[in-house]
Amino acid sequence: MKPQPQLICENLSISAEGRLLFAGQDTVLLAETYGTPLYLLDEDQLRANCRMYRRAMAANFAACEVLYAAKANMFSGICRIIEEEGVCLDVVSSGELYTALNAKFPPARIYMNGNNKTDDDLRYAIGSRIGGIVVDSTEELLAAERIAAELGVEQPILLRLTPGIDPHTYAAVATGQVDSKFGVPMETGQAAELVRLALAQPHLPLIGYHCHVGSMVFDEDVFERSAAVMLDFMLAMREELGFVPRILDLGGGYGVRYVASDAAIDIEARIGELAAFIKAHCGQIGLDVPEINLEPGRSLVANAGLTLYTVGAVKTVPGFRTYVSVDGGMTDNPRYALYGSSYTCLLANKAAEEASLTCDLVGRCCESGDVVQPSVALPQSVCRGDIAAVCITGAYNYSMASNYNRLPRPPIVMLRDGESYVAVERESFADLCRLDK
Repeated sequence: MKPQPQLICENLSISAEGRLLFAGQDTVLLAETYGTPLYLLDEDQLRANCRMYRRAMAANFAACEVLYAAKANMFSGICRIIEEEGVCLDVVSSGELYTALNAKFPPARIYMNGNNKTDDDLRYAIGSRIGGIVVDSTEELLAAERIAAELGVEQPILLRLTPGIDPHTYAAVATGQVDSKFGVPMETGQAAELVRLALAQPHLPLIGYHCHVGSMVFDEDVFERSAAVMLDFMLAMREELGFVPRILDLGGGYGVRYVASDAAIDIEARIGELAAFIKAHCGQIGLDVPEINLEPGRSLVANAGLTLYTVGAVKTVPGFRTYVSVDGGMTDNPRYALYGSSYTCLLANKAAEEASLTCDLVGRCCESGDVVQPSVALPQSVCRGDIAAVCITGAYNYSMASNYNRLPRPPIVMLRDGESYVAVERESFADLCRLDK
């Protein structure tokens, strides 16, 4: 029997005709209907992921919130879905905040993160009366106080602290170490100083502490180690200042399975283990369990996404390698160029064929580094006009896309209940020049 291709997630299957199905729909027909490159997003999977997180959190914590890290994939339609599923929103820029408000997302359920919020960012967020600003530095704290006073409002804040945790992930996405650009370190004593200063600000009620140690976290104890450091800090501040905030936000970062060698994480089970650890630790140190918030991004949306391309040139250099070029690349998915990220790649129109050709799947940009994925296995028959599928692209593809080489960005087509609809239009050449003078 010929080996079957690796179907990396449950919403992938192969039809009787040998075509790749995503969310039960024929990806070749979708490519014909909408063109390529094409982002597909499985709305049913996205909603299921939201419900899984909310169910797991509610089952384990008396008080909790799930916040979607909007930087993973942000457009108006996803804001409406997230809101309908009862998930809050974590934004990191005025552009993300504008998108959310434009989609009628309730401002009280929006929190703003980011390591360098400008005065304009703070004024927009505070003026919009969002639920919380995650303050990242002393300068930002004082700027937020000044602007809140000017506007005559009280703006709830959390303080982003760095617990000094090594998450054993890509260096480029690790954020919890002592010398991170994000947050204020505990180890140096600066975090305690920031708490004292925050409590002295009349217009900024302090409602929580926040941390985020990194992304693509697979190690089981990372969140537990972070929680222990944060809870011990809460106790120290209670003993010194008589203050305990209502919220402990542990950020996001659960890894997702991009290739067969990646571990599959049972997030519901992990949340149960985290809750048991937090309750036990709070009991040991004599601290009431605070409201626990998590901020998943990638693990909410990644497996809801698939990207389709049309194959152009197939170029073999004898004794070296074969290049299979597609009509997209680092403009719509820069993650391999940035991090060396792994992906599972298939031929959608030949999904049942044996994948025995080792080749590099590359993009169309004028850059040698424009590689979608090296050393992938595709059918020997791959040729111009075939449809290549890259799996698990719901996170950090559209949100990181660019117009390099003046290439228009692809559309996002949502799949729901066996039907499809355009959520983000394909950019046109006219769009590329729209702001030109």
